[in-house]
Amino acid sequence: MFQDLRGFAQFISVERGLMLFMISVGTTFLMSQALVWPAALFLGVIVFCIWSAVDAMNNICDMDLDVLSDPIRAKFTKKLGKFGLFVAVGFVAVSIALGAVTLMPFVLLFVGLGIFFGIIYSVPPFRLRKTAYKPIINFTVGAVPIMIIAAFFNVFSISIIMLILLIGVTTAVNSLWEDLGDFASDFQSGSRTIPIILGFRRGLVLTVALGYVMIPLMVLVGVLFQLPLIYYIILTTLGSFITLRLIQKRQTLFKDKADTKKLFKLGEVLAKDFVIIAIVFTLGLMLSSLLKINPLF
Repeated sequence: MFQDLRGFAQFISVERGLMLFMISVGTTFLMSQALVWPAALFLGVIVFCIWSAVDAMNNICDMDLDVLSDPIRAKFTKKLGKFGLFVAVGFVAVSIALGAVTLMPFVLLFVGLGIFFGIIYSVPPFRLRKTAYKPIINFTVGAVPIMIIAAFFNVFSISIIMLILLIGVTTAVNSLWEDLGDFASDFQSGSRTIPIILGFRRGLVLTVALGYVMIPLMVLVGVLFQLPLIYYIILTTLGSFITLRLIQKRQTLFKDKADTKKLFKLGEVLAKDFVIIAIVFTLGLMLSSLLKINPLF
């Protein structure tokens, strides 16, 4: 029973879905300037369902690749068989239904766009997941939820645009970390992701550099939304964490050019680190939005 629950959680990548859920809740508070829990939870569920549908589709189409990169998930996906497709279609239907309930055309439009981008990302003959366009599609994974919430409250401003850009870039960079972890399976399958095109070391350095580029954008979003001090403390902690990790692994990253085995291992370690960083950041963003609206929370 526990193994089945764990397998299903991996099948829909529930940890990423919860990250987007937390982002949606925090963004709802920031846009409404109030602790509107019913709306926040409702919009969070819509975003979670869209993600679950998209990731289920991706894992069905990625089953052969996951045999190398994530054998446990591949085994569970194979075990699901046709029921896996039913799960993906079910989440699509729920997402569209919840979007339609709002009676807001732009909300339904952005829900549809989220599903559309998920399809061209994973499903043949498009399969952009195996191309250099993968980060662009992943940008929409973060951007679309914020656009759904902005449409729900009919609020569009420079602050909202910056937040859309920040969350979009975060998910795009996250996709590059995933590509580093999937380098071996992507290479064998003939994928043309950015790390494959540039080579593992250059792809790793580029991804690390983009991670640092995000920091000024994170600070700007904090200033625009007038987030409390804890937001900046969390940013400083996360930045220090990844910097110390890179200093610790500098020999492998910059000097051991012949030792590809160590380099691949470092890519896997940093990919896991980035997932932790993304979870902590999204949790911090939600907590900061709560404290801004109600400092006594």
